[in-house]
Amino acid sequence: MPVFSKRSKNNLTSCHEDLQTLFNEVIQIVDCAVICGHRGEKDQNEAFNKGFSKLMWPKSKHNSLPSMAADVVPYPIDWFDTQRFRDFGAYVLKVANRLYKEGKITHKVVWGGNWKSFPDMPHYELK
Repeated sequence: MPVFSKRSKNNLTSCHEDLQTLFNEVIQIVDCAVICGHRGEKDQNEAFNKGFSKLMWPKSKHNSLPSMAADVVPYPIDWFDTQRFRDFGAYVLKVANRLYKEGKITHKVVWGGNWKSFPDMPHYELK
């Protein structure tokens, strides 16, 4: 069974409990890495300036504490394997819908890979 690295665990602890529940369930079947949870002002504006985010501080769901968003990728990471990201996203949403229906999480989950204007394959946020 896959397990989170120390860095992934630390990033996930900055996230809302629903995201923690979701990705702790996902990691039991699919290896993944939590590359970002909460972002402070400096990190958010840097992500914006580098084109990784369309929002400046404090408008991103990453900016609350706990974070209402997490960037999670299938591991090992291959940024060019978009099909793998789509498969991972579909699996995460399937697990999220099940957990929501079972009452184990209280929010629905949105995947940035489904956004038309700015597909953000690693991004998951609570609705």
